Amino acid sequence: MDFSKKLKQLRLTLGCTQAQMAELLGITTRGYRNYELGAREPELSVLIKLADHFKISLDELVGRHLPE
Repeated sequence: MDFSKKLKQLRLTLGCTQAQMAELLGITTRGYRNYELGAREPELSVLIKLADHFKISLDELVGRHLPE
């Protein structure tokens, strides 16, 4: 699953709106919406905030799978 789909899925699982997520990150709702649409990728500092908020690793957030 790509990042934008994963982000939307996580947000919906927590029952948050895009506006609530944008406020948490200190960005505009439009900016956050662009993350979910795949039109823009967040900076590392934003990725860290997201991973912390969802209580998951950065690897899991961005869909990275390590070889076994």
